[in-house]
Amino acid sequence: MYQTLLILHSLTRWLVLASLVYTIIISWKGYRTNRAFSGPDNTARHVTATIAHIQLLLGLYLYMISPIVKLAPVEGSGIAGEPLFFRLVHIALMVVAIVIITIGSARARRTGTDKSKYRTMLVWFSVALLIILIAIPWPFSPLAQRPYFRSF
Repeated sequence: MYQTLLILHSLTRWLVLASLVYTIIISWKGYRTNRAFSGPDNTARHVTATIAHIQLLLGLYLYMISPIVKLAPVEGSGIAGEPLFFRLVHIALMVVAIVIITIGSARARRTGTDKSKYRTMLVWFSVALLIILIAIPWPFSPLAQRPYFRSF
Protein backbone atom coordinates (compact mmCIF):
# COMPACT_ATOMS: atom_id res chain seq x y z
CA MET A 1 0.00 0.00 0.00
CA TYR A 2 2.79 2.42 0.90
CA GLN A 3 4.63 1.91 -2.39
CA THR A 4 1.46 2.36 -4.46
CA LEU A 5 0.56 5.58 -2.66
CA LEU A 6 4.13 6.83 -3.07
CA ILE A 7 3.92 6.27 -6.83
CA LEU A 8 0.50 7.97 -7.02
CA HIS A 9 1.83 10.90 -4.98
CA SER A 10 4.81 11.18 -7.31
CA LEU A 11 2.65 11.09 -10.45
CA THR A 12 0.08 13.51 -9.07
CA ARG A 13 2.91 15.98 -8.47
CA TRP A 14 3.13 16.46 -12.24
CA LEU A 15 -0.63 17.03 -12.49
CA VAL A 16 -0.41 19.70 -9.79
CA LEU A 17 2.52 21.41 -11.49
CA ALA A 18 0.94 21.25 -14.95
CA SER A 19 -2.43 22.55 -13.76
CA LEU A 20 -0.78 25.38 -11.82
CA VAL A 21 1.35 26.42 -14.78
CA TYR A 22 -1.65 26.25 -17.12
CA THR A 23 -3.82 28.32 -14.77
CA ILE A 24 -1.05 30.86 -14.26
CA ILE A 25 -0.61 31.22 -18.03
CA ILE A 26 -4.32 31.73 -18.71
CA SER A 27 -4.50 34.15 -15.77
CA TRP A 28 -1.60 36.16 -17.11
CA LYS A 29 -3.09 36.24 -20.63
CA GLY A 30 -6.54 37.16 -19.32
CA TYR A 31 -5.15 39.89 -17.08
CA ARG A 32 -2.96 41.34 -19.82
CA THR A 33 -5.64 41.34 -22.54
CA ASN A 34 -8.64 42.29 -20.32
CA ARG A 35 -10.44 39.19 -21.52
CA ALA A 36 -13.74 38.16 -19.92
CA PHE A 37 -13.45 35.52 -17.22
CA SER A 38 -15.15 32.55 -18.87
CA GLY A 39 -16.37 29.10 -17.88
CA PRO A 40 -13.15 27.34 -18.97
CA ASP A 41 -11.12 29.79 -16.86
CA ASN A 42 -13.27 29.05 -13.84
CA THR A 43 -12.97 25.32 -14.53
CA ALA A 44 -9.18 25.60 -14.66
CA ARG A 45 -9.22 27.41 -11.30
CA HIS A 46 -11.45 24.77 -9.75
CA VAL A 47 -9.62 21.75 -11.22
CA THR A 48 -6.25 23.13 -10.11
CA ALA A 49 -7.47 23.53 -6.54
CA THR A 50 -9.07 20.07 -6.58
CA ILE A 51 -5.93 18.34 -7.87
CA ALA A 52 -3.88 20.17 -5.24
CA HIS A 53 -6.24 18.99 -2.50
CA ILE A 54 -6.09 15.39 -3.72
CA GLN A 55 -2.29 15.62 -3.68
CA LEU A 56 -2.40 16.98 -0.14
CA LEU A 57 -4.59 14.11 1.04
CA LEU A 58 -2.24 11.56 -0.55
CA GLY A 59 0.71 13.33 1.07
CA LEU A 60 -0.86 13.47 4.52
CA TYR A 61 -1.66 9.77 4.39
CA LEU A 62 1.88 9.00 3.26
CA TYR A 63 3.19 11.17 6.08
CA MET A 64 1.29 9.06 8.61
CA ILE A 65 2.56 5.72 7.28
CA SER A 66 6.01 6.70 6.02
CA PRO A 67 8.93 4.71 7.42
CA ILE A 68 11.18 7.74 6.86
CA VAL A 69 9.03 9.85 9.16
CA LYS A 70 8.31 7.07 11.68
CA LEU A 71 11.91 5.95 12.04
CA ALA A 72 13.41 9.43 11.97
CA PRO A 73 15.35 10.53 15.03
CA VAL A 74 13.59 12.63 17.62
CA GLU A 75 13.82 16.41 17.22
CA GLY A 76 16.79 17.96 18.93
CA SER A 77 19.11 15.05 18.21
CA GLY A 78 21.14 17.19 15.83
CA ILE A 79 20.59 14.92 12.83
CA ALA A 80 19.51 16.72 9.68
CA GLY A 81 18.97 15.57 6.13
CA GLU A 82 16.15 13.53 4.63
CA PRO A 83 14.27 12.71 7.86
CA LEU A 84 14.22 16.38 8.83
CA PHE A 85 13.22 17.42 5.31
CA PHE A 86 10.24 15.05 5.14
CA ARG A 87 9.26 15.38 8.79
CA LEU A 88 9.19 19.18 8.82
CA VAL A 89 10.12 21.13 5.70
CA HIS A 90 8.27 19.22 2.97
CA ILE A 91 4.98 18.85 4.79
CA ALA A 92 4.97 22.37 6.23
CA LEU A 93 5.69 24.07 2.91
CA MET A 94 3.24 21.89 1.01
CA VAL A 95 0.41 22.57 3.47
CA VAL A 96 1.15 26.29 3.23
CA ALA A 97 1.13 26.09 -0.59
CA ILE A 98 -2.23 24.29 -0.64
CA VAL A 99 -3.69 26.83 1.78
CA ILE A 100 -2.48 29.60 -0.55
CA ILE A 101 -4.06 27.84 -3.55
CA THR A 102 -7.32 27.45 -1.62
CA ILE A 103 -7.40 31.10 -0.57
CA GLY A 104 -6.51 32.27 -4.07
CA SER A 105 -9.16 30.08 -5.63
CA ALA A 106 -11.84 31.27 -3.20
CA ARG A 107 -10.89 34.92 -3.62
CA ALA A 108 -10.85 34.63 -7.41
CA ARG A 109 -14.31 33.09 -7.36
CA ARG A 110 -15.72 35.89 -5.19
CA THR A 111 -13.95 38.85 -6.75
CA GLY A 112 -16.12 41.21 -8.75
CA THR A 113 -14.34 42.16 -11.97
CA ASP A 114 -12.84 39.81 -14.51
CA LYS A 115 -9.46 41.53 -14.40
CA SER A 116 -9.27 41.19 -10.62
CA LYS A 117 -10.17 37.48 -10.89
CA TYR A 118 -7.25 36.93 -13.23
CA ARG A 119 -4.91 39.03 -11.06
CA THR A 120 -5.94 37.16 -7.92
CA MET A 121 -5.35 33.76 -9.51
CA LEU A 122 -2.08 34.92 -11.04
CA VAL A 123 -0.63 36.19 -7.76
CA TRP A 124 -1.84 33.50 -5.37
CA PHE A 125 -1.17 30.54 -7.67
CA SER A 126 2.29 31.88 -8.61
CA VAL A 127 3.28 32.16 -4.95
CA ALA A 128 1.99 28.64 -4.32
CA LEU A 129 3.91 27.30 -7.33
CA LEU A 130 7.12 28.88 -6.07
CA ILE A 131 6.67 27.30 -2.63
CA ILE A 132 5.87 23.91 -4.18
CA LEU A 133 8.95 24.04 -6.40
CA ILE A 134 11.09 24.75 -3.33
CA ALA A 135 9.54 21.91 -1.31
CA ILE A 136 9.66 19.12 -3.92
CA PRO A 137 12.49 16.62 -3.31
CA TRP A 138 14.07 17.00 -6.75
CA PRO A 139 16.86 14.65 -7.86
CA PHE A 140 19.30 17.59 -7.64
CA SER A 141 18.14 18.85 -4.22
CA PRO A 142 20.76 19.00 -1.47
CA LEU A 143 18.15 18.15 1.20
CA ALA A 144 16.45 15.05 -0.21
CA GLN A 145 16.70 13.45 -3.61
CA ARG A 146 13.91 11.55 -5.31
CA PRO A 147 13.56 10.51 -8.96
CA TYR A 148 11.44 12.53 -11.38
CA PHE A 149 9.20 9.50 -11.95
CA ARG A 150 8.66 6.44 -9.76
CA SER A 151 7.72 3.16 -11.40
CA PHE A 152 5.45 0.38 -10.26
